Amino acid sequence: MLVNTKEILTNAQAGKYAVAAFNVYSLETVQAAIRVAERENQPVIIALGERYFPTVDVEGFAALVKAIAEKSPVPIALHLDHAYEKESIIRAIRSGFTSVMFDGSAYEIEENIRRTKEIVEIAHMAGVSVEAEIGSLAKGDFSDEEEGDGTLTDPESAKNFVAQTGVDFLAAAIGTVHGMYKGEPKIDLPLLERIEQAVDVPLVLHGGSGTPDAIVQQAVQLGICKVNVNTEVSMAAVSYLQNAFENKQMPHLSIVMEEMQQTMESVMTKFVRLYANK
Repeated sequence: MLVNTKEILTNAQAGKYAVAAFNVYSLETVQAAIRVAERENQPVIIALGERYFPTVDVEGFAALVKAIAEKSPVPIALHLDHAYEKESIIRAIRSGFTSVMFDGSAYEIEENIRRTKEIVEIAHMAGVSVEAEIGSLAKGDFSDEEEGDGTLTDPESAKNFVAQTGVDFLAAAIGTVHGMYKGEPKIDLPLLERIEQAVDVPLVLHGGSGTPDAIVQQAVQLGICKVNVNTEVSMAAVSYLQNAFENKQMPHLSIVMEEMQQTMESVMTKFVRLYANK
């Protein structure tokens, strides 16, 4: 069933668990995420980044996800990830996305507040929930995200930001990176605890790939309700493709896509179980 992302995360916040938000860019990635959610009987968030708009038909993609979600017994949300342009957000809302993320983290805080508040007003009129971000994630290995400066989220700024914008959930920068870590992860869990005490909305952790399981589980207990995952799934799929073409003379595309999807499902299962409501 297709539901509002806020509903999924409000339940997660109350139950002290988190929900995986898988970045997707094809039918196979969508099917993998939903099939894992169904097998594990857990909700899942299908996330499409604005950066994929040039290669993904947004309206067609939304219709595809909604058609699959309507047949599913588990809650499924459709989320726009890291959008910088108001036009992209409006397009996603009109297409049926159940939440959108406006990323104004590159702006000074007051400008971020002003722009985020405008997006919240637009989205809420359509019954769509909004994620925003203060602070920034650095870019690690194997990521296709834009480079951030790694600024951590200030708890008092987070409290003021949520109060002034009315966002439904907030991405907290606590030291994770987009992609795989280039060195030892330095995750500031005490900072996360202070952020959780300062705001009452569900918190989001970007950069789930490569983050040690024990750290993630602690973060969930400290208020993280949504964890974004992209790079580890991508790496597993690309590794499968490399091996497939090295080991077979000319595999049929249908077989390649089926086996690649199965490979992604095994990686996604690990994350869903790690965050799950047990």
